[in-house]
Amino acid sequence: MARLPAGIRFIVSFSRDQWYRAFIFSLTYLLYASFHLSRKPISIVKGELHKHCTAGDEAEPKLHDQSDSTGLATLHQLQDNKSDCGWAPFDKDNYQQLLGALDYSFLCAYAVGMYLSGIIGERLPIRYYLTFGMLASGAFTALFGLGYFYDIHSLGFYVVTQVINGLVQTTGWPSVVTCLSNWFGKGRRGLIMGVWNSHTSVGNILGSLIAGYWVSTCWGLSFVVPGAIVATMGLVCFLFLIEHPKDIRCPSTLTTHPKAYENGTNKFRIQKPASLGEKSRALDPEMQCLLLQADGKTPIHPSHIIVLPGDSGSGMAISFTGALRIPGVIEFSLCLLFAKLVSYTFLFWLPLYITSVDHLDAQRAGELSTLFDVGGLFGGILAGVISDRLEKRASTCGLMLLLAAPTLYVFSAVSRMGLEATIAMLLLSGALVSGPYALITTAVSADLGTHKSLKGNSHALSTVTAIIDGTGSVGAALGPLLAGLISPTGWSNVFYMLMFADACALLFLVRLILKELSCPGPAAGSQAQLKEH
Repeated sequence: MARLPAGIRFIVSFSRDQWYRAFIFSLTYLLYASFHLSRKPISIVKGELHKHCTAGDEAEPKLHDQSDSTGLATLHQLQDNKSDCGWAPFDKDNYQQLLGALDYSFLCAYAVGMYLSGIIGERLPIRYYLTFGMLASGAFTALFGLGYFYDIHSLGFYVVTQVINGLVQTTGWPSVVTCLSNWFGKGRRGLIMGVWNSHTSVGNILGSLIAGYWVSTCWGLSFVVPGAIVATMGLVCFLFLIEHPKDIRCPSTLTTHPKAYENGTNKFRIQKPASLGEKSRALDPEMQCLLLQADGKTPIHPSHIIVLPGDSGSGMAISFTGALRIPGVIEFSLCLLFAKLVSYTFLFWLPLYITSVDHLDAQRAGELSTLFDVGGLFGGILAGVISDRLEKRASTCGLMLLLAAPTLYVFSAVSRMGLEATIAMLLLSGALVSGPYALITTAVSADLGTHKSLKGNSHALSTVTAIIDGTGSVGAALGPLLAGLISPTGWSNVFYMLMFADACALLFLVRLILKELSCPGPAAGSQAQLKEH
């Protein structure tokens, strides 16, 4: 018999369960990356919506005041639509406040909607809920860009579009986190979700590159194309997303312990073979699927297991106040509020800051701003690895927040020294700012949503995730708004605000950090268990 090709051997080396998990990991990664892809264009297009006018640009219309009516109409259209001062109404002196209003309208709606989204999401099928959100988000992202093609200059049009888009995008985060947590257990959750959460940086990078490609020639396409991508991924979600392993008769977790198996309700322990009478007992399909060896392929004979009572939750959706009573939810929520304030200020204002400091055009500034997201990609993974190794989520976040504050100060000082210094500080700042944000919104949320106080209730995760991310989104709304109000007084003041927010985020974690440090580490815990045995 001929030897199987290397590729086929690689495929069959993984079990059916492992392939499904890899597929869900990749699918949810792409789904939420497309959400972030659609949020980035507004920060790239800001430099095109408002341009700094020269004296000659402002005086030029006066030279044609005596032209015929046709010339006046043409001139008026040019001045309003595509003048060298920008796109009305953002070509005025208060453009920073107007652009800040766009950010605030989206993020405020996102923050308010997030509290409701988790509660609604627990009561609806995830696949339908997420599909609706992605199709609606794609439509309203594209609608913003259509303002360019239909010559719309109403601030209200752009604000309302941002508000509705912010509301429908709240369907995304609770849905994908709940789905991923259904498929992956607590083992190495920090690493798995740290890698998975890189979709934020990848989406931001792709959004910057796509928006930057058209920003100087036809900024409307900077929104229409990302909108089409989000809507397309919504159809992919509807066709392929599997909400829970039990839907295809797979175990909820890949078990690594060879002698015990658990599905959240019952535990199964291997024992010696039973009598012939016991061997004839039939098991239900779900239990049969759970009785797999660690390789995921070889079943354990039913006679080799006994069923032990487990911690079965009520299965009821948890209330808002009930979720707040879970230890750590309030502290991490408030920490995320300030951490997300810092992160989203960079997300929405960094390209304009680079344009102002390094005197680059909108396209170059957008491309350079992606380095912050590259740093964030590695920061999220690093935070997950460290927190898994130490088994201390709060301490890991606290360490990175402690290092982020002086880094932000150095960034504000050295970024004016040249392009090379800006590049280095973008990478470092991205890692330290995004690390805690990524860890709290993924691994920490999943840990708290499956906290032992819930007694196996698997319906709490969506609400807990929504509370944490919703509170963080309040900070995400405040950050860009404050930056828009403060930036006219100088960019240094914006960085002072960010450093203060970083210190506040660290302050809310102090109690949890002290509690973690008072507990023995994983190594000490293992030694204590050995002594007991």
